[in-house]
Amino acid sequence: MTGKTYGYIRVSTQEQNEDRQYIALLEKAVAAECIYMDKLSGKDFDRPKYQEMIGKLRQGDLLYVLSIDRLGRNYEEIQRQWRLLTKEIGVDICVIDMPLLDTRNGKDLMGTFIADLVLQILSFVAQNERENIRKRQAEGIAAARARGVRLGRPPRALPENFPALYDRWRAGEISGLAAARACNMPLSTFRYRAGAYQNGNIKPKE
Repeated sequence: MTGKTYGYIRVSTQEQNEDRQYIALLEKAVAAECIYMDKLSGKDFDRPKYQEMIGKLRQGDLLYVLSIDRLGRNYEEIQRQWRLLTKEIGVDICVIDMPLLDTRNGKDLMGTFIADLVLQILSFVAQNERENIRKRQAEGIAAARARGVRLGRPPRALPENFPALYDRWRAGEISGLAAARACNMPLSTFRYRAGAYQNGNIKPKE
């Protein structure tokens, strides 16, 4: 009896477009209702649609993914998931952009050895690239800060009554809680913004 064919898509953020992966799966004749997609980071496998798909897979089924990093970017986790899918569940996997990673081919010892070797290399490369991206991002942020570039969203302006209440609070005329309530904000927020105001990092509404 021939198993069912599934496809899995992962994009890292809600803003990323999944069209390329979706089209690739449709070209492999994967039915739309058998395509599962998560818009989450690949750092782990706590993904609702992936877990739902795992629950439906049976021995003899076929799973398509466009590239190996759709399964994740962590070397050890990719290896574990590959073993789970192929050894424990017994499904075949086809990585579309890497024909050597098609477990339907080369079921003999040599074919399995080649596929395992390619998998190890590619999963290592995927993790290494992720770490390089993080490193480049960190270096870019550090360089921007060194140039005086402010990162992130600009701080919200303070209420118009904040300076007067801040001065009274600093002079001990009112408590921090009273000042926070008058500014319509939690005490922790008042204290945080008071520090930013003192350092000149935030200004009241004009």
